Amino acid sequence: MSEFLERLDPAVLTEMVVGFLPKLVAALLVLVAFWALLRVTRPTLRRLLRRADFADALIGLLVDNVYRFGLWAVALVMALGQLGVNVAAALAGLGVAGLAVGFAAQDSLRNTIAGFLIFWDKPFVVGDYITTQDRYGRVSHITMRTTRFRTPDNTYVVIPNAQIIEDVLVNHSLHGETRVQVPLAIAYGADIREARDVLLAAAAETEGVLEDPAPSVVVKELGDSSVNLAVRVWTGLAADERAVFFRCLENCKIALDEAGIQIPFPHLQLFLDEIKDPVWERLGELDIVRGGGEAKAS
Repeated sequence: MSEFLERLDPAVLTEMVVGFLPKLVAALLVLVAFWALLRVTRPTLRRLLRRADFADALIGLLVDNVYRFGLWAVALVMALGQLGVNVAAALAGLGVAGLAVGFAAQDSLRNTIAGFLIFWDKPFVVGDYITTQDRYGRVSHITMRTTRFRTPDNTYVVIPNAQIIEDVLVNHSLHGETRVQVPLAIAYGADIREARDVLLAAAAETEGVLEDPAPSVVVKELGDSSVNLAVRVWTGLAADERAVFFRCLENCKIALDEAGIQIPFPHLQLFLDEIKDPVWERLGELDIVRGGGEAKAS
């Protein structure tokens, strides 16, 4: 109690304030210096990242989050050091707390890291048509945690970035022109050359099909009951890929019908080359009872 009263003595308080004031001023100067450094360097850093063709979302993450908070963390540590705080113990405590938070939010961190890789590697950008996780659509928004795109059915799909990085991804828009393959089948008795001419004419008249590269028809497989063909056409925009497929499929079916070229149903044809004599002998032993519709051995 006596020590507390001694600290309340005006002379002692004045001495403590006078001794602490230089440290406080030094800490404030450190904070002001780092604030000025942040104000000066942030625009420059943004320009450098834009010249390096970084995505805007990634620039915002690096400059506004990582760089800004990192710089302020260093400033705070130096300011506390000026005030006489045991910085090493504080950093150890923050490290333990950060480790606990990291374990609790590992899924979010994994998706954030995957988002960083997407912005860095650029397998797709906003506006591209992609297929991933068995979903097809146009990318409408990319965040650090998720990728969002709209399907042809006008549904809105949100997929975590980590799942996209770990899955096979098809970018339909990366190289501009897209080839569309339309599967068709004709009977074995049909003339392949005649069918090719009919299909090429139908494909050339399909809306959205490019003249160059020209459409082509190839024999893809000799199936069990049909000759399987592939009508290959090109479209200039990935957005038209599905529409061109459906239009070309319909036109080709109509053209084959008008040309009298059959698209066969699956069927099985059996050929009996030889029947052994014991089989005929056994059949001769059967007595067919016509009235009852039953068969019995004689």
